[in-house]
Amino acid sequence: MSKYIPTIIGSVVNFISLFSISAASNIAIKIFSTPRKGKINSEEKEYLETAISKTIFYEDIAIQTYHWKGNKPSILLAHGWESNSYRWKDLIEILKQQDYSIIAIDAPAHGNSASKIFNAILYSKCLHQVIKNFNPETVIGHSVGGTSLAVALNNYNLPKVKNLISVGAPSNFIALVNNYKKMMGFNNKVVEAMDQYYLKNFGHLPDYFTVANFSQNIEAKGLIIHDKKDRIIPYRDALDIVKHYKNSKLVKTVGFGHGMKSEKVYNHILQFLNE
Repeated sequence: MSKYIPTIIGSVVNFISLFSISAASNIAIKIFSTPRKGKINSEEKEYLETAISKTIFYEDIAIQTYHWKGNKPSILLAHGWESNSYRWKDLIEILKQQDYSIIAIDAPAHGNSASKIFNAILYSKCLHQVIKNFNPETVIGHSVGGTSLAVALNNYNLPKVKNLISVGAPSNFIALVNNYKKMMGFNNKVVEAMDQYYLKNFGHLPDYFTVANFSQNIEAKGLIIHDKKDRIIPYRDALDIVKHYKNSKLVKTVGFGHGMKSEKVYNHILQFLNE
């Protein structure tokens, strides 16, 4: 039954569009922007409480950060969709052994951060505030966390960030949006209204948000790590990123999927940091 739920919801939204296209598009955007997972359970809470907790604000959104202090330069960790800072536990422990100062962030609408909605542009603005507060030398992002970091570095002047490490990140947003529209079976009226929502609220249609447009101003040295068998974000996205992000190199892995929680991946990160 669960596999039919998106189609059923899409049919309801299409029906609503016959009477109010504005209401239909708002529902469609809200569904797309509302995480179903990513809140913190008791085990995750216990671990994250070993860090120094600090709240950073972007406008009226409270963003939760966790800080493990060290003597080496600071590293900021940004998770992806429907996750939270605990996803970095293994890497945090490795970086702590190396005496790095580590900051992890819960994205808006995830973990202990506020907001009911999430999108990569909002995430990039929150990351900008956190970067200004902690001044990390290296930023590491998984999935849309990596893309949001790239957008933040491209859109804002952040010269203190010397390294950007992107793990399993998409090279564009249009594929994600189009897959959602297709999965839900939205009619043309709803699709057009969604596009107009992005244009009104973000200044561009979804197809603008590609690596070609959000890597032009990045000065930081880049490491792109992507798995050949990633079924969530295809490997061709990594090839697209390294093509346009000139000051970067690509490391291909095989067999770790989209999660990329592997000692081999972490070793690639350490090697890059020690170069």
